[in-house]
Amino acid sequence: MMAPDSKWFWIGTACVLLTLMAGCAGPGVKVPQEPAKPELAAQFANEGKQAFDQGRKQAAEIAWQKAVSLNPADAAVVNNLALLKKENKNFREAVTLLETGIQYSPDVAELHYNLGVIAELYLLDLEKALIHYQRYRELAGQDDQRVAGWIADLERRLD
Repeated sequence: MMAPDSKWFWIGTACVLLTLMAGCAGPGVKVPQEPAKPELAAQFANEGKQAFDQGRKQAAEIAWQKAVSLNPADAAVVNNLALLKKENKNFREAVTLLETGIQYSPDVAELHYNLGVIAELYLLDLEKALIHYQRYRELAGQDDQRVAGWIADLERRLD
């Protein structure tokens, strides 16, 4: 048995916990199974972008899923994959991805914006939508009148 101060002990413990969590994440959404590998993840991210640009959306989804499983901190890839899931009407998977992205990159405005849109329009989760629209406005640092109107509408509807 390894000592708790050994890095391999903690890596092994993290892998066991992540494996257990993967069963709870839901179908189609994979929790990272191993420590982040940003170089390999970047290769998959690029492969996904090329496939998407060529109109091969299924190949893009597969490549981006691999990239996210290796590096969930890449907010752009998480966002792209979530938008592709939304396009395929996998709204809950898209929300799970965006929530994961926000855990790793809480200050990326686009993640909050897209989570707000999907929560409001597709899942009818108005409270979640309001929270993420408000956070988007805080982070975007601009006076987006469109989002301001959405926030006012949601506040009225939730009262």
